[in-house]
Amino acid sequence: MWLRRLRKEDIVVVEQESVRQAVLGTAVGNFMEWFDFGIYGYLTIVMTTVFTKGMPQSVGVLVMLLGFAVSFIARPLGGFILGPLGDRIGRQKVLFLTMSVMAVSTALIGILPTAAQIGLWAPIPLYALKLVQGFSTGGEYAGAATYVSEFSPDKRRGYYSAWLDMGSYLGFATGAGVVALCSVLTQQAWGPDAMANGGWRIPYFMAVPLGIVAIYFRTRIPETPHFDEDGDGDDRGGRSKSKRRGQWKFAVVDPEGRDSKIFGHHSLLNLVHNFRREIVLGIMLVAATNTLSYVLTSYMPTYLEKEIGASQVTAAASTIPVLVLVAVLLPFIGKLSDRIGRRPVLAVAVVLTLVMALPAFWMLHLGQSWALHVALVMIAIPAAFYIAVTVTTIPALFPTASRFSGMAVTYNIGVSLFGGTTPLIVQALLELTGNRYVPAFYVMLFSAIGGVAVWLIPESAGKHLIGSMPAVETHAEASRLVATQDDNPDIDLHTMPVQAVTAEWKGTGPKA
Repeated sequence: MWLRRLRKEDIVVVEQESVRQAVLGTAVGNFMEWFDFGIYGYLTIVMTTVFTKGMPQSVGVLVMLLGFAVSFIARPLGGFILGPLGDRIGRQKVLFLTMSVMAVSTALIGILPTAAQIGLWAPIPLYALKLVQGFSTGGEYAGAATYVSEFSPDKRRGYYSAWLDMGSYLGFATGAGVVALCSVLTQQAWGPDAMANGGWRIPYFMAVPLGIVAIYFRTRIPETPHFDEDGDGDDRGGRSKSKRRGQWKFAVVDPEGRDSKIFGHHSLLNLVHNFRREIVLGIMLVAATNTLSYVLTSYMPTYLEKEIGASQVTAAASTIPVLVLVAVLLPFIGKLSDRIGRRPVLAVAVVLTLVMALPAFWMLHLGQSWALHVALVMIAIPAAFYIAVTVTTIPALFPTASRFSGMAVTYNIGVSLFGGTTPLIVQALLELTGNRYVPAFYVMLFSAIGGVAVWLIPESAGKHLIGSMPAVETHAEASRLVATQDDNPDIDLHTMPVQAVTAEWKGTGPKA
């Protein structure tokens, strides 16, 4: 008789200190990534005069927003290469590589020649560095999300994963703050054109010390227990052990008929073939999340300066508190998703976006300071509900053997096609139609699409990751899982790398 049984020694007991170290080591990388986004977003108007001198301003703004979109062209390529690499050699090694490339390419933007030096060729080297950034980011976020998901206890995965994007928004807020501070200080020291005359380089040079700190943290994070467990799984083939339990003789052997879709390592083509439904649903969710979040972060400074008439300092000062608010909300929303589920929280995000987007953009044009801040909060709250949960929902769609690849393909296609192009497309549509509510309609459209994904996507809160053993916080919790495995709806032994057990009755008495 064949049985699949979960044993206490199979369960991963995650020490809290290890989780904290893992979260810090990955969040600091996201901080660095979004620090660059913050700088670029808040310097768009200034860099337009620096890199597109001689062009009409409306065209120049689109050229600079194209620079933002260009970085997303390389993200799928980075995901296609770095995702499978992370599944093969480990999450930690790839995360170290992506952080190093990102830090160097960000700092190099600070020494680029301007249009005054090389004319209309000036955007080309900028685009080249944005492509390098995009390639590294293609593995960075997917790897970080996979890493934190695999390091977190099943019952608290939403909470710990939310800290990853807390680093993102604090990084963006810091980038905005640095730009605002540099604007004030350089203008006081060198006049009103100081930022255009070289002050814009200072925030990029700050990427050097930040990058050194981030790389240091990356050297200290260990490999995830689930990847180690999956890597060891292929070597367990010859092991077996017998135990006497009453009159039953048990032998632990390798499982027969192990599902190759779950436990096999897939090429990209096989991944798309076997997980096309998960990839499509994930892309829909990423599109809804990132169109809204990029309107709030990367596009909002341009909108406030160009459409509302706010100064660069006002645009930065208005959005920084909102970004910090999002960062603070994320762990609480992630914890809420651990309690009530991912899908209910995502449903709240969909409804809030559909209800509040239009009123928010209407309020932006009232010309009152209080209305500006309220409007930004109205955009930020649904964004926080999306962001806190998407980061843990998508990795859970894929098994451990292919999780990095699945997350990289899904997230990078979604964010490249829809998130990274949002500032460019929204501004182009606004220029074309003259309708100042275009950003609201745009995010509402994709939230409706995201609502379909939320309806169809499986619930993952509290469940073990597919292809992995359960992860818990204490040995007592591990014992309870073993004792209740037959009645626990969150345990599916067929999606775990558990070894099968043969049970043979040795005796003449009744089987017990």
